[in-house]
Amino acid sequence: MTSSASMLQNPAHSATAADAAWHIAFCVDNHYFRAMGAMLASMVANNPGRRFVFHVFAFAISEDNARRMRSVEENPNIKVVPHLVAQETFAEFGEMIAKSYYSLSTFTRLIVPATLKDHTDRVLYVDADMLCVGSLEELMGMDLDGTNALVVDDVGWETPTGRDGRYSVLGLKHPRYFNAGMLYINIPEWEKNKVSEAAIRALVSNPEKLTFNDQDALNIVLDGQARYIPVKWNYIYSMIADLKQGRQTMSPVGDARIIHFAGLVKPWIDWSGHAARELYLRYHTLSAWSDLPLDAAPLNHKEMRVYARFLIKRGNYACGLYWNARFLLTALRRKLRR
Repeated sequence: MTSSASMLQNPAHSATAADAAWHIAFCVDNHYFRAMGAMLASMVANNPGRRFVFHVFAFAISEDNARRMRSVEENPNIKVVPHLVAQETFAEFGEMIAKSYYSLSTFTRLIVPATLKDHTDRVLYVDADMLCVGSLEELMGMDLDGTNALVVDDVGWETPTGRDGRYSVLGLKHPRYFNAGMLYINIPEWEKNKVSEAAIRALVSNPEKLTFNDQDALNIVLDGQARYIPVKWNYIYSMIADLKQGRQTMSPVGDARIIHFAGLVKPWIDWSGHAARELYLRYHTLSAWSDLPLDAAPLNHKEMRVYARFLIKRGNYACGLYWNARFLLTALRRKLRR
């Protein structure tokens, strides 16, 4: 595990102190470094003068991505610490993981607290498909005493009876279900309560039930043991919902500070035609990955199907039928390879 002593905060030193660095964690693969770069740039741009330590967890880091991360450190307020995740990183969970059918990537987010416990007492974990659009001072200064993590409600799970589809399916005692794309973790409390170990046990013992993998597992383990904060800290925005309605402009996001572009369609997808691309490009141009273009065409069978539907909905039937044929052929090839 690669680390650096520079700018790493002493656990005893309060993370809210004016001179303390903010520790931010990402878990990415080589396909998501570009997206992470925009999120990183957006956090820095909207929090000028703040000191950051960005922890990047990955199973592989290309030399190109490593070079780009090093270039970010030309800003004296920024340190980027790569954590190359190897099999032995999961040694303490090895027996449990060996009994499951999940890939190791499913568990990566769960090793962040244990890895960083000697460097800081709190870390903000964020997904790479997010953008920071305002100051994080309020969030980063929040009191974490007495809780494992600060979390935000997920969306889209309400039922006509008022029961939430996820928390009722999981049998949670408390009627709330959070999105794990943003976790502000109290590391000492998390480690004391062995949250990661319990989440791995939940994953291994209930694989069919946990559709959303480690997010479901964390909701089970942290049922009533996490503190909910306003949605502005993880504002989930569905571009695909807009596009299904034929809308290509962004809806108002209120006082959102972190926008989470969950779902299949992302703001770095040029073929969507959605205005979220403009917001993404604002920060992409500030990042170390700024020379990489947006995705001009669908990259997999799922994107091909979505693109075909969008084109047909917009009346472009010829192109829509072409991409639908591409989707069917690609999907068939994938099925035959299994």
